[in-house]
Amino acid sequence: MFPQEPVHSRCLIVGEVAQSHDGSLGLAHSFIDAIANAGAEAVKFQTHIAAAESTPGEPWRVHFSRQDDSRYDYWQRMEFSEEEWHGLKQHATDAGLKFLSSPFSVEAFELLQRVGVHAWKIASGEVGNLPMLERIAASGQPVYVSSGMSPLEEMDQAVHYFQQRGNPVTVLQCTSSYPSPPDKIGLNMLPFFRDRYGCDVGLSDHSGTLYPGLAAAVVGIEVLEVHVTLDRRMFGPDVKASLTTAELKQLVGGIRFMEAMRANPVDKDAMAAELEPLRQLFTKSVVARRALPAGTVLAPDHLALKKPGTGIPADRLT
Repeated sequence: MFPQEPVHSRCLIVGEVAQSHDGSLGLAHSFIDAIANAGAEAVKFQTHIAAAESTPGEPWRVHFSRQDDSRYDYWQRMEFSEEEWHGLKQHATDAGLKFLSSPFSVEAFELLQRVGVHAWKIASGEVGNLPMLERIAASGQPVYVSSGMSPLEEMDQAVHYFQQRGNPVTVLQCTSSYPSPPDKIGLNMLPFFRDRYGCDVGLSDHSGTLYPGLAAAVVGIEVLEVHVTLDRRMFGPDVKASLTTAELKQLVGGIRFMEAMRANPVDKDAMAAELEPLRQLFTKSVVARRALPAGTVLAPDHLALKKPGTGIPADRLT
């Protein structure tokens, strides 16, 4: 489980808003502040343009909405103008966060290219969208490829496509289940993808818990993406698969703690030498059980082992 050599890379922790803003620009900005305050390093949205990606006949994944007659209507309600996207990007930058948003159409890609993103996160449903992949590859920017619903053959094609064109690639293990149960998380895929593609790896976690992110940090990842909610009583399709901002803060602290452990392997002899003063306090020395006259021939019942360990070592008593 643990590599022979320490891993020194720092995991990029991404707070995923997706559509949890529910079409409210003010709420979207609130998420940026909350994610920054939790200690994450990046915020991620999704950019949907209903007319470019969907049809009125698109079925619901989960029919959660009381105000949208169709999923197409929902995507429309999630749209922000280009000016509003620029404002979100600037807010993220001002808050010290990297800005990301997944495009779900060529038009969304073109909008986001004008806005500017840290990297391109390709949702698993878009892995076969060649016109969009071509444009993303031409940008020369880093790419995060989500494995979600894709079989290995499709992943191979997408990853090799970007690698051949020189884009830095990170493959994200992802389970398209909301929330994801523990038997579907797939931590085994992290070293598998690293070996298969020779690239960075990460986890896009939909469990709604801290545990997969912490476990992945022990295995070793470069990117962790988790959905975030301001409150579990909020409306939306991803709330059950999300962390609260308080949980996100805990997760960030836990991952940084684990990274420090991984980066500092312990040498037991060196540690023992460092702890020698403490060792003397807790170990014992050979002492006389009672006052003995000079010239007494020592017998076992004359001696005892007592603290501190500053005299004859206990292992000399035979």
